[in-house]
Amino acid sequence: MAEVTTFSSSGAEVISRTIDVQEAVPSDLSPAELEDIFDISRTADQIERGDYHRIALQFPDELLPQSVPIFRILKSRIAESRELYVLADTSYGSCCVDEVAAQHVDADALVHYGHACMSQTSRLPVIYVLGKKSIDPSHCAETFAEALKKESSIDKKSVLLRHEAAYAHRAKDVIADLKRRLPSSTRILYTPMPLFVPPALSEQKRTPQSLQDVTVQRPQNGGESTQLDAAPEDSMILYLGGESLTLTNLLLTHAAYEVFAFDPRTRTTRLESGRTNRLLMRRYAVVQKARDADVIGILVGTLGVANYLPLIAHLRDIIKRAHKKSYTISVGKPNPSKLGNFLEIECFVLVACPENSLLDSKEFLRPIITPYELEVALQPTQTWTGRYVLDFDQLLREHEEGQAGRHAGIDPRPPFAEIWAASTSERTAEEEEDIDEPVFSLATGKYRHAKRYGGATDSTANGDGDSSAIVLRNQEGALSKVEDSAAAQFLQTRTFRGLEARIGQDEPSVLEQGRSGIARGYADDHRPPTPITRSKT
Repeated sequence: MAEVTTFSSSGAEVISRTIDVQEAVPSDLSPAELEDIFDISRTADQIERGDYHRIALQFPDELLPQSVPIFRILKSRIAESRELYVLADTSYGSCCVDEVAAQHVDADALVHYGHACMSQTSRLPVIYVLGKKSIDPSHCAETFAEALKKESSIDKKSVLLRHEAAYAHRAKDVIADLKRRLPSSTRILYTPMPLFVPPALSEQKRTPQSLQDVTVQRPQNGGESTQLDAAPEDSMILYLGGESLTLTNLLLTHAAYEVFAFDPRTRTTRLESGRTNRLLMRRYAVVQKARDADVIGILVGTLGVANYLPLIAHLRDIIKRAHKKSYTISVGKPNPSKLGNFLEIECFVLVACPENSLLDSKEFLRPIITPYELEVALQPTQTWTGRYVLDFDQLLREHEEGQAGRHAGIDPRPPFAEIWAASTSERTAEEEEDIDEPVFSLATGKYRHAKRYGGATDSTANGDGDSSAIVLRNQEGALSKVEDSAAAQFLQTRTFRGLEARIGQDEPSVLEQGRSGIARGYADDHRPPTPITRSKT
């Protein structure tokens, strides 16, 4: 047995192992500390001013231990006629507002606790409680100024301040210390995160996602803001927070800017934009795999972000124009086991909030890309300037501008120019006729023949199409034409297609008495064993 333990374990070590868990918020907070960290007074005032009667309280997993005391304190601050409901185990990412779960209790408002992606909602008003993590503004400004001198970037004209949601309460203090440390000619650009966001129908201004959209704050004139345009060569970004998806998205969407990150836990500032090229190269490799896909699955990763339905319709349209097949799938939180059931799909495009759009697809069978990466992959020519977009509204807005520009005789900006040129009558007759021309794949280094869906060719019009398009539909000998169904064609290539009914071909089995009871203990589990008698020979 001693030799066996060398290659296997009894599992006792797993049970006795001690895991160091870092709590987002200490579990032993006093009522006064809960009041301060979770802005209970502000939340109660917002509920009373909005006259909301059914309010959903959405907590992420790490804040569930504080949900009960917060519920009790908040309940005591509002009218007795108002009802509160605690939401946990969100349908998708915890950073998104779970409007689906809120609709189950017919809520007319939602309070979102913890980290938030600040995506615009479509139906419910949202009160954000971002939390309050500790940070030293003076040390942040000092280390940032030292990092600028080290990187010879102290002469930049503009500094954009971005941060994790939990550091929003100290943003003004950080700005004040930065003004004292940086040259007087340096502009500090910052847009506060909104703590109350009405639904999309109210048309309130959203939190800007790009540097060109931010405003410079002027506290001396009553918080007035002025729109500025900051060029990459004269600007830099200071990010407050540790390694996270927020920082990764910031690096991808602002690849032309220098990005410095201050981590309050380690109290250090470092240049993060040095790894932007590696991140873009990884995404470009995934885009090349997506170019080889003929069947694309549109993976629904949100039901609460505004404009997700128009974006899905837009993706279906450009996939159809590229003569590829699309399927729309909703599986909740994606994992390799769920997506592994769709073997006929060669690539997935995830429609989710910016922070949940980037998935590491190493463990998945098929590559998972973003909507913008799909638009790049569908270009006839393999070009990419490194520009990256994760915002729904920006993608749809540029698409509409591209359509309007084409009607006005103005070429839209890439990648829309390439997509529309490849999907309209501007393509030459030779390109339309030569549908069998092989395509070179950068992912495999070989030529491949692309399948075409959604359009009738000359051979199919004359009735000389692929014989595999006609399949046996049932046991009565009925035939079915599945020429444009990628799933049906894939099913015909499988050796196992499910259990056969074989009605009338097999004899029925004998009816027997089954077990009774529950799984914890069936009725026959504790019967005394039947004695075995052996005959003497």
